[in-house]
Amino acid sequence: MELRHLRHFVAVAEDQHFTRAAERLMVSQSGLSASIRSLERELRAPLFVRTTRRVTLTEAGRALLVEAERILAQVRSAHEAVAAVQGVLRGTLALGTEQCIAGVHVARLLGAFRGRHPDVEIRLRQAGSGALAEEVAAGRLDLAFAYRTQADTEQLRSVSLAGEPMTVLCHPSHRLASASVVLAPDDLTGEVFVDFHPDWGPRRGTDAAFAAAGVRRMVALEVNDVHSLLDLVDENLGIAVVPRHFRYKRPSLTALPLKGTGEAEYETVALLPPERATSPAARALVTLLETEALASLTDGFQAS
Repeated sequence: MELRHLRHFVAVAEDQHFTRAAERLMVSQSGLSASIRSLERELRAPLFVRTTRRVTLTEAGRALLVEAERILAQVRSAHEAVAAVQGVLRGTLALGTEQCIAGVHVARLLGAFRGRHPDVEIRLRQAGSGALAEEVAAGRLDLAFAYRTQADTEQLRSVSLAGEPMTVLCHPSHRLASASVVLAPDDLTGEVFVDFHPDWGPRRGTDAAFAAAGVRRMVALEVNDVHSLLDLVDENLGIAVVPRHFRYKRPSLTALPLKGTGEAEYETVALLPPERATSPAARALVTLLETEALASLTDGFQAS
């Protein structure tokens, strides 16, 4: 089994198409097909179900994809580690982030990183915390900035960035706007909620808090970006429970504290693979984040 066979296999699995994968890899389609057939003969199992429109993974293919991605990530880390020892940081930094993360200004951080390590190619992916955790654990991302949704595992560790309480946002004319006490989940029974997709960290945290309080809530308006959520609340179509710093993105809305289960119901973290599998580029980014020189880039709860 050759590394090029694994690279070819992963490319076809990602594109679900031989022609597109061949174009991306800059190889002939016949050569790519021969590479996949060679891999299938060696493993004695079909890896793809082929149709005229696309290809999909078989059960054996799905099993191989997990290991192939991990192997290729380790090979890349080995190359980068040698380059780092030689005094030059090269390679790729594959970073994931959820929207509006507290504790780090992602764009400024990457700008500072680029200035220090111009030979590193930066790749950025935005997604929900659940998906980002899976991609870091699988080796598809070097690290990710996300809301904590799970405890550390053998494949995934976390570095805490910031914590902030839950806040209820509502229209100034809403009945809750005049409340002068800290709200509890049961004060919101029967309300219509605007919230994010279930894969988002804040949505998971809110769901868990309301479930712990034994309160059912109806998420009638589900969105995938912060600005849409704020727009819907601004039209008095529902209320939202969000991290506190969201209130500063739309000062016209009324913000009310929500009693939760701890001082920092939403915790933002840097998600990383195990120490031994962390790439030099990821180490350099975390070091940059932690230095005092970067203090001006992490303005409390101001987020990207």
